[in-house]
Amino acid sequence: MSFFHPVKERPDGRKVRYAAVGLGWIMQEDFLPGVAHTGNSVLAALVTGDPTKAKEIAAKYEIPRTTDYDGFDALVRSGDIDAIYLATPNTMHRDFAVRALEAGVHVLCEKPMAPTEEDCRAMIDAARRGNAKLMIAYRLHFEEGNIAAIEAVQGGKLGEPRIFSSVFCQQVSGENHRTKGELWAGPLPDMGPYPINAVRHLFAAEPTEAFALMHRRDEPRFAEIPEMITALLRFPGERVAQFTVTYGANAFGKYTVAGDQGSLEVDPGYGWDKERTLRFTLGEEKPAEESYDMVDQFGGETLYFSNCVLDNQEPEPDGMEGLADVRVIRAIEESVRTGQPQRIEPLPPRPRRPNREQVVSLRAVKPGEMVHAAPPEGGE
Repeated sequence: MSFFHPVKERPDGRKVRYAAVGLGWIMQEDFLPGVAHTGNSVLAALVTGDPTKAKEIAAKYEIPRTTDYDGFDALVRSGDIDAIYLATPNTMHRDFAVRALEAGVHVLCEKPMAPTEEDCRAMIDAARRGNAKLMIAYRLHFEEGNIAAIEAVQGGKLGEPRIFSSVFCQQVSGENHRTKGELWAGPLPDMGPYPINAVRHLFAAEPTEAFALMHRRDEPRFAEIPEMITALLRFPGERVAQFTVTYGANAFGKYTVAGDQGSLEVDPGYGWDKERTLRFTLGEEKPAEESYDMVDQFGGETLYFSNCVLDNQEPEPDGMEGLADVRVIRAIEESVRTGQPQRIEPLPPRPRRPNREQVVSLRAVKPGEMVHAAPPEGGE
């Protein structure tokens, strides 16, 4: 059961002014409706190449400024915005993030961070040059059920954690941009960050080796991307993680952690539209459950990031957090290409991981109505 934050403004009354960049499904359904009840954030601009989206969404949310992508540089230098929420296709993240950060505009960037390690580091460097905040939108870092799972595993409730296993599925239309290979799309970049990020923090460690297999049915929608990826990750301490992500099965997603004294099943493992259940089995005891209410995860991460901006604090899921997952994704892709295991060179230890102080529980809001957009099983 979640304790909901009351919706109230900061005592100093300050708010971060956001430009929404890329008005697709996730932006319209979840980010835009969540901003209003953060208390420290406001929608100030829209960036889209679709004039109908710009007109209708600006009117609905009373957003004073709209521009197409050609006007982006003028917007970030205008003084009209403080931050952007970046939800364009993955291959566009570096370009827009770097231009904003160098102009001193803070960036909340959707996952995956960017297609390559070089891209990620360019974004990190731009944040440093522009003295701006960069956060990757790991919404589960602020959700109570997810933090409770990490605390239980790291607190020794299962004994020594040894095995992580996950299945994460959805159906995606062949008309959706996620099936376009040139956009670095497909189930691994799109869905893979969830199990990868989960196990990195459940184990409080970074993987050292990856091996993976690709599976693809003979369907037109999978002509440019894999249908399914199965990956095996090796962790220090003789621990392993296995997960499968696919665009070709009914929506489903949960994970299990097995320790030498107990196990934990989290269902749903990664979603935001259902109550989350943690199911513990300890030794021979009867399984016990903990349930956590559905919350507005998008509003929660926005509230957190805005406070980081206003209080000049570094966000926890920073650029290095995004880079850590991208390096694992690229190793998995290389293993698929070569058929061989791939070593993952270590990064410096994470100075901070998700923790209870970051939990933000806002009441769920009604999903926004779509304008020229659709969920993955739809057409856009």
